[in-house]
Amino acid sequence: MGNELEKKRFKLPHIFVLLTGIIIVAAILSWILPAGEFDRIQNAAGRTVVVPGTYHYIDRTPVGPFAAVMGIFNGLVNAADIVFFVFIAFASVGILIASGAFHGLIGGLLHVLKGNARLAIIPIFLAVLGLASSTIGVFEEALPFIPIFVGIAIGMGYDALVGLAIVAVGVGMGFSGAAMNPFTVGVAQSIAELPPLSGGLYRVICHLAMFVVASIYIIRYAIKVQKDPTKSLVYGEDFSKFTMDEKAIADHPFGIRQKLSLVAFFVTLGIFIWGVKVQGWYFGEIATTFLLMAVAISIIMGWSPNEFAGKIANGLGDICVACMMIGLARGIKVTLEQGHIIDTIVYGMSIPLTYLPKWLAGEAMLVVQTLLNFLIPSGSGQAATSMPIMAPLADLLGISRQVAVLAFQFGDGFSNILFPTAFAVVMAGIAGIKVTTWWKWLVPLFLLILLTQAVLIAIAIGIGW
Repeated sequence: MGNELEKKRFKLPHIFVLLTGIIIVAAILSWILPAGEFDRIQNAAGRTVVVPGTYHYIDRTPVGPFAAVMGIFNGLVNAADIVFFVFIAFASVGILIASGAFHGLIGGLLHVLKGNARLAIIPIFLAVLGLASSTIGVFEEALPFIPIFVGIAIGMGYDALVGLAIVAVGVGMGFSGAAMNPFTVGVAQSIAELPPLSGGLYRVICHLAMFVVASIYIIRYAIKVQKDPTKSLVYGEDFSKFTMDEKAIADHPFGIRQKLSLVAFFVTLGIFIWGVKVQGWYFGEIATTFLLMAVAISIIMGWSPNEFAGKIANGLGDICVACMMIGLARGIKVTLEQGHIIDTIVYGMSIPLTYLPKWLAGEAMLVVQTLLNFLIPSGSGQAATSMPIMAPLADLLGISRQVAVLAFQFGDGFSNILFPTAFAVVMAGIAGIKVTTWWKWLVPLFLLILLTQAVLIAIAIGIGW
């Protein structure tokens, strides 16, 4: 009887099936919703933005069955820059892992941090990743570090969810509370005609508030798992390819080659930060920097060209499925664009805001921007589509444009690690965790963060920020 019930229990489809299903739903919507679009112009910064009040209907362009399936291919092509960046960066960081340099660094930390003090590793790396995300827009760039932290978390007596959370929550929180992220805050403020990076102090406070909430949530779960491993949501699942014994980590060799490899890594990060901030680098330049780092580490470790190529090939194989997920997720956006219904959805979601009182309109903006991120997971893309509407709408409602930008970045940031159209399935796949398990762990934290964000928006409106 028990086996029959187990067989009848609902099981979420494979992630490829789920994402393909969403593409099909998007295609069906293109037959139901009216096609429409806003007029678009180039603003003073050279960005293409919508013109408020110009939404109009256009001839329908419904997406047929063949075109819907072709959306899978088109999604991969459209996301080629991210897909190939992840391929190269992941394989390159795999070279760093193979050198043992990172293990040696963590081993040193474990020697310094004894007992429960080792829990400090969680907020330390949450803060580091959050800072990188908040300032220079690190997000996809952090994906290659997921296996490292999964292995570290397991080795310290926690579980794979803790390791994934350190990376995913760190960058998601950094985007949400970004002080000077050029891809979100920078773009949104330029469209809203606000001084560049203005209001940074309050956004730092927002980041710190979310950091405290997230740290407490993750640490409480980590302690629970450490005390009783059966309490882990992934108890009994095989993570042998990530597993590192704590004693093995603590006693891991950390000789001159490993130290020089670590120096190469930090030099690479320095060059990467300089390139993004000063030279305006994007995926191509960053991927090249990671690849050069991998070559340098290979020379330091004394590996032959064949050994280096073999390790790179292993890394490419490990990340292949996750890269397919990125393409499938992008296929959803491509299908909605082909049906010309994204602007229709944005316009429809903005209309109810005009009827809300000031104190509630800010919270509604947060909800709308969060939902929009399901359709437009690109931060700069969402800013270009929604901010030309939300900024003047904020004026009509008596809300500052800073609050409109804050609602945008709150909605865009943290939901990136929740929605299947963004990076939830990719991150879970890299960590070897079922996306349903990730959602089960993450949803309570997501709701806590959403509540925190709502309070922060209410305070911003209350103080006239």
